[in-house]
Amino acid sequence: MALNARLDHRNPLVFDTHELGRRPGALQRLTRTVDAPKDFGIQGVIGVPEGAPVELELRLESVMEGVLVTGTARAQAEGECVRCLEPLELELEADFQEMFSYPDADDRGRVKAEPADDAEEDEDRLFLEDGLFDLEPVLRDAVVLALPMQPVCQDDCLGLCSECGARLTDDPDHHHDAVDIRWAALQGLAETMTDGEKDEMSGAEPGVDEKQEK
Repeated sequence: MALNARLDHRNPLVFDTHELGRRPGALQRLTRTVDAPKDFGIQGVIGVPEGAPVELELRLESVMEGVLVTGTARAQAEGECVRCLEPLELELEADFQEMFSYPDADDRGRVKAEPADDAEEDEDRLFLEDGLFDLEPVLRDAVVLALPMQPVCQDDCLGLCSECGARLTDDPDHHHDAVDIRWAALQGLAETMTDGEKDEMSGAEPGVDEKQEK
């Protein structure tokens, strides 16, 4: 990966490693609460609302080739049940670990005499910039992996009725009487017919029954 654009130390997701002094084995533990950035999660499915608090616990360890960052992020995610479409909330806990390499060191921690000719060598690597690193891309990946792709309000959610949209979990006995589609049209026609029309279709004259009774 190419070197980051100039990092801003005022960004709450940018961290300073100068205290480690580039001494292999040196450790630093940090806790920080930051505001969730925009689109923090699985877009359109579930995620942490922008500006919501995200609690970070970090362990920074200096190694030969850079700084190994291990941490946990905790926040409350919001989304919609994929079965009944009701809003839901869940406690998110995402673990992550990432190596941020010194720009002038190879994989064994040795100082490079000159830049590597093969750009693919650095494609998947993250680098320190003036002792700073940006945690946001690592954090985003960890949150996406920790969130469910198909969130549900409860494991046994029954979803919605396919005919009327009622929430079946609220009424497990909910059902609709089945109607034979072959007779449905005739039934509707019969309900709209007048008594005279029914008599004509049956072959009887209107009022015949009344005359016989007399």
